[in-house]
Amino acid sequence: MENAGQMITRIGLLSCVNAAPIAGPWENSVDCGDWQLFGGSPAALDKMLEKGQIDMGFLSVAAYARNPEMFRILSGLSISACGQAGSVFLFSHIPLEQLNGVPVFVDTDSATALGLLQIVLEEFHGVRPVYTLGKVQSGAEKGFKALLASGDDALRILEKSTFLYQYDLVDIWRRETTLPVVLGVFAVREEFCRQREDTVIAVHRELLRCRDAGIADLVTVSNNTAMRIPMAKNRCCEYLAAMEYDLSGVKRKALETFVQYTITRGDGSPQALPLKFFSHLY
Repeated sequence: MENAGQMITRIGLLSCVNAAPIAGPWENSVDCGDWQLFGGSPAALDKMLEKGQIDMGFLSVAAYARNPEMFRILSGLSISACGQAGSVFLFSHIPLEQLNGVPVFVDTDSATALGLLQIVLEEFHGVRPVYTLGKVQSGAEKGFKALLASGDDALRILEKSTFLYQYDLVDIWRRETTLPVVLGVFAVREEFCRQREDTVIAVHRELLRCRDAGIADLVTVSNNTAMRIPMAKNRCCEYLAAMEYDLSGVKRKALETFVQYTITRGDGSPQALPLKFFSHLY
């Protein structure tokens, strides 16, 4: 994008708590007039990237699997949940095994969370509920016996949940596959990558620096972030400590495994594998 002779780079960062170790240091330390920052939910950034409204940003794994020809994944960066991270929950008044044919309310903010729910229920447990899409905490979810929530919404519901069952889908996935869940990656649009490689390298370098700074000072990040839910600062720190932000070998394997499930289920393009990386720094 060109603006008064400047080539503007439009960058999307998640505005949710689990992205704070990267987004917080970026907002506090990166000052480049040619880089325009956009915040949003996973679903919002997915749409902006797909429509070319931003050039690079966080992208859900499900969105990458749908349109792999549009993107390259920046190496070394992810938002990943390992074990009982508390990031993606199925809240229910009846046991998971009894949800066959039961309406389940699904928050539309995260395509990866929906994909994870479908894999856990349908592939791991042979349960096929009826999915109703909407926005959690808008009131539309009232009356449902079960609902899916992720990220900030899951944290808010956990703070005051009256559901009999709270299923941590990341933990179920980990027990079934022995792998973490890669919730999102940082992606760049293919044509922007070809045209502005030097800019992609510069942004990539800053993202990695911000990630390292945020991880090194999780207490400060948590103190600055906890009131968004709101939640206790120490609970926020525990939550963020259970998240990981690299894209090492085991997470690449986890990413490939999730994408393969989407392809097998018909929700992803066969061209999504092998994964396409931008890896000049790695």
